[in-house]
Amino acid sequence: MATVVVVGSSTGGLPMSYDIRKHLDKGHTIKVVNAIDEFNFVPSNPWVAVGWRKPEDISFKLEPYLTRKGIEFYHQTCTALDADNNKITLDDGSEMEYDYLILSTGPSLAFHEVEGFGPKSHGGNTVSVCTTPHAIEAHEQWEEFCQNPGPIIVGAVQGASCFGPAYEFAMIMETDLRKRKIRNQVPMTFVTAEPYIGHLGLGGVGDSKGLMENEMRNRHIDWICNAKVTKIEEGTMFVDEYNNQGEVINKHELPFKYSMMLPAFKGSKFLCDLVDPEPEKMGGPLVNPRGFVKVDKFSRNPTYHNIYALGVGIAIPPVDSKCPVPCGTPKTGLMIESMVTAICHNIEDNLAGKEPTAEPTWNTVCLADMGDSGAAFVALPQIPPRNLTWAKKGKWVHLAKIAFEKYFIRNMKAGNSEPIYQKYIMKMLGINRLKSDK
Repeated sequence: MATVVVVGSSTGGLPMSYDIRKHLDKGHTIKVVNAIDEFNFVPSNPWVAVGWRKPEDISFKLEPYLTRKGIEFYHQTCTALDADNNKITLDDGSEMEYDYLILSTGPSLAFHEVEGFGPKSHGGNTVSVCTTPHAIEAHEQWEEFCQNPGPIIVGAVQGASCFGPAYEFAMIMETDLRKRKIRNQVPMTFVTAEPYIGHLGLGGVGDSKGLMENEMRNRHIDWICNAKVTKIEEGTMFVDEYNNQGEVINKHELPFKYSMMLPAFKGSKFLCDLVDPEPEKMGGPLVNPRGFVKVDKFSRNPTYHNIYALGVGIAIPPVDSKCPVPCGTPKTGLMIESMVTAICHNIEDNLAGKEPTAEPTWNTVCLADMGDSGAAFVALPQIPPRNLTWAKKGKWVHLAKIAFEKYFIRNMKAGNSEPIYQKYIMKMLGINRLKSDK
């Protein structure tokens, strides 16, 4: 009988744990290692930051729900991985052996790559919505800001790969300011590494450029694209603006009283520790130079065939490599769900002595909340040329995201491993054909 260890238990790791438990015989052991003892629904963090949600609305303790499904839970941090000997080290110094390892760690947040960047708890001058504790801190500062408002800067720095939450938080803040009747006191600027508004790290999706530019104009939000943030002091952000030829055309010193910028991502620390410093190694057999796990078309590491990975922590190349300022590629919920399904089938095949055959479909569907409206983006597949691509907006997206939040959390508490994104979002959008080439 095999031992399957899942490292990470967020929006990818928790469904992964339920699904692998469901598909494997009860004689196999499933273990989950997670640095925190609760599940947080990360997409709702922008709502927490403005006080539209309380942390307890989007969180619950992991152990009772995992234990009920026959899954062992370890509230510990993975500190080292010995892939040659099939074991990980935990922060209490103990070692855990595995037959199969599934890495669903998510990213580490590279605030340190920009001087003065990050929330106050990290010694920085901005706020963050990347984690629920960060969003709680952001809400405390938001309430203080609303008592004495001023300029806001929001966006994503160079190397960022997840742009949707930046747009969401800009619109959510703008909506909340209107509700508080202080919008007229708050100049807002969107600063992004993207070459144009609505690029999203995907080279645009449908008419996302026109849609998002129109929304920004309607809400009186200015923007700076091709932006590299060089330093952030208390109350001032220093930004170099590039043209499409990669030349600096403006140097901005932007004042702010409140700022949320999304960081670039790296792999978890124990994965970054595996990076080989020699350039020709390109990170090493397991990870790339930024600590993201290398995977083949089966979501399996090409060197260590008993290690699988999914989610934000995997290495995939940029969709648009011609951006003057580096932009990464987002990994959306639908993509991650497809990885979960493929990994389950492939480990089943491995245990039966067969070669893996299941490949995830890299499709992108995003519901972006705008406070009182929303935008839906669909790219099937994610990498152009695409079979289907469009962007639409309306209040229905805002309502759909609220409903999806409740639907997803309820399923995670129930231990339901069904394809949630496919069943809910794709059906809602009227998209039935999911199969596409990478």
